[in-house]
Amino acid sequence: MFKFRSLVLILCLLCTSVNPNGSPHMIEYFSTLTINEISRIPKSIIEDSILDSSRLIEKYGYPVETHETETEDGYLVTMHRIPRGKHDTNDEKKRIPVLIMHGLFCSSAVWILNGPEKSLGFILADQGFDVWLGNARGNFYSRKHTTLNPDEPKFWKFSWHEIGYYDLPAMIDYILKNTGFSQLHFVGHSQGSTSFFVMGSERPEYNDKIILMQALGPAAYMSHLKSPIFKYLAPFVFTIDTIMSLIGFNEFMPSSELSTVAAHLFCHKDSKFLPLCTNLIFLLCGFNPGQLNVTMLPVYISHIPAGCASRQLAHYAQLYNSGKFRNYDYGSILLNLYMYGSSSPTDYNLTQITAPVAIFFSDNDGMVGLEDVDRLHAELGNPIKKYRLSMTEFSHIDYIWAVDATSILYEHIVKNLKEN
Repeated sequence: MFKFRSLVLILCLLCTSVNPNGSPHMIEYFSTLTINEISRIPKSIIEDSILDSSRLIEKYGYPVETHETETEDGYLVTMHRIPRGKHDTNDEKKRIPVLIMHGLFCSSAVWILNGPEKSLGFILADQGFDVWLGNARGNFYSRKHTTLNPDEPKFWKFSWHEIGYYDLPAMIDYILKNTGFSQLHFVGHSQGSTSFFVMGSERPEYNDKIILMQALGPAAYMSHLKSPIFKYLAPFVFTIDTIMSLIGFNEFMPSSELSTVAAHLFCHKDSKFLPLCTNLIFLLCGFNPGQLNVTMLPVYISHIPAGCASRQLAHYAQLYNSGKFRNYDYGSILLNLYMYGSSSPTDYNLTQITAPVAIFFSDNDGMVGLEDVDRLHAELGNPIKKYRLSMTEFSHIDYIWAVDATSILYEHIVKNLKEN
């Protein structure tokens, strides 16, 4: 059991994550730390923690482009493009585009943090694909709107429904227009899959623009998830979301310099607090310490969380509580009647998703239960493959940073891309 002072510490860290200005008490604590504690951190770890996605891609010797596109409701979302592999200098070659979407709390950075040969973004570029790394509205790279300011509560009135309904179509149309292709590949982890299912069911015309969708740990039906943290908090999330909105905290866990400092001081491989850092991850995502590179943990935590709307988390909790895959519940019969024409939210019609979908899942995924995967697969309009990963301990977070993700998962993704 954790010591009480450790629990207090992590609560302080979580509070400073919610408030980007940080806690004065925590800032005062950091100021007392010795220079020796900082000097023990390898230079490459610090560097990868503070570089943004475009500079990380440049650091590893790959070409990079940053693109911004406007959604139908005025959000400006950013994509980081790796147009070709590290050693491919042929600018005239036409490469099939692949859009990769991150999960909740994440950004484009998660697909490049492990460097060449171990990061999906670099692997696909080296395999001859035109890689586009998306960023959902509200994260570190997509905090802009044509009229709204992120400091305004109205900016944050969205869940992953809007990401699927507005962000993904805007990204897809932009990529196809700029590459000259009529279709692209799509890879989505967790929320990246959720938002794709929203798009495919609510805007079915976009199914024709997808060559193949590969869903990694797809979060849709969630009533059989295992995460003890999520199961405990889910019944209270709507209340928490309402309270946060009332006190002005509409953004949940934004990226901040303070969280980066905390990651280096408390979550490095020699820290006495390391078990606290890792166990919080394992409680949420599934226990698999053998696939977690603890040396890189400060880098991961510096880029995750990247920020999201509190309503995104509340919407997931509603899926767990209801046992359904459906629109956001406004908690009011009148509001639901106004939005959906019924007293409760409408279900997403998964049979409308006619794009071919390949599902990757694992026994140890803390957020996606086996029964929920079976239900999703049975209702999709065009499921073509269902992969149960060979490592039974593979967890929800392992899709993006597992030590052996290349051999366990990424090689299968590449194979599917080349066969379709």
